[in-house]
Amino acid sequence: MILRKIFVILLVLIVAGAIFGLFYYPDTADVLENRVAYISFQGPIQEGLAGFGTGVITPDRVAQSLDDLKDIEGIEAVVMRIDSPGGAIGASQEIYDIISSYDMPVVISMGDMAASGGYYIASAADSIVAHPGTMTGSIGVITTFYDPDGLLENLGIERETVMSGEHKDMFSRTLTDEEREKMQTLTDEAYDQFINHIAEGREMNPEDILPYATGEIFLGSQALEYGLVDSLGGRSEALRVAAELSGLEDPEYYYPSEPGLFQRMSGLAVKIPQIIQGQKDPELVLLERLEDGLKPALKYQVPGF
Repeated sequence: MILRKIFVILLVLIVAGAIFGLFYYPDTADVLENRVAYISFQGPIQEGLAGFGTGVITPDRVAQSLDDLKDIEGIEAVVMRIDSPGGAIGASQEIYDIISSYDMPVVISMGDMAASGGYYIASAADSIVAHPGTMTGSIGVITTFYDPDGLLENLGIERETVMSGEHKDMFSRTLTDEEREKMQTLTDEAYDQFINHIAEGREMNPEDILPYATGEIFLGSQALEYGLVDSLGGRSEALRVAAELSGLEDPEYYYPSEPGLFQRMSGLAVKIPQIIQGQKDPELVLLERLEDGLKPALKYQVPGF
């Protein structure tokens, strides 16, 4: 009964939202000249969507947003606002390729943070603009494991593993020296890829980047001094740089329409049952598993930016 009432309420809201959206969201299809598109991405970088699908940066979202701009007349360059702490290696590399191969000038405008994978994808752009206080850099790769053996022993829980492959269970127990060396090699390789991509995108030598590839965070003002960004400022400075790269005079920003209320409510309707059916707090899930005599579902972090 509760679910039925919620769906009825949602249906009413969706219909009302559709009517409201017809009046609230203006038609932005008017053709103008000398336009620079402004698109914004915020959140961690990963392959697929999570939550309501708006708080992450994925290759598909970036590719779709850039492809949509090709059909809009009068756009000569793109300013991409990035606010991200980083994320998955493969997704960051895919976005890097999308930006670097785009057939219009792309200027990255950094927000509060564009660090690690956020800087990785920014380095693919034709130019990077950061605020003096933007937190960026964090050039490095991290791999984290959680060893549950001590916890299980204290709780009196015995583990039995059936597997094929010598190292298949390495993420659920203490690493051997050999496995630790393997993971270090893997992490170092990802680090080298990070450095080489930055060097390629920034037209620098890898040796010039290494002094700043320590995993530490820099302010935008420091990043400018180190050659990691090109200028300081916000969207006005990014517009100026984009105009300079594309040869535009008196450019204006074009803001693609954000998803309307109808679209947002439709996404909410899809997610509501999932939320109701048990998006529980991780600590509560852990306690429930222990009470049932099950092994805690401790996670490990694969190499990431």
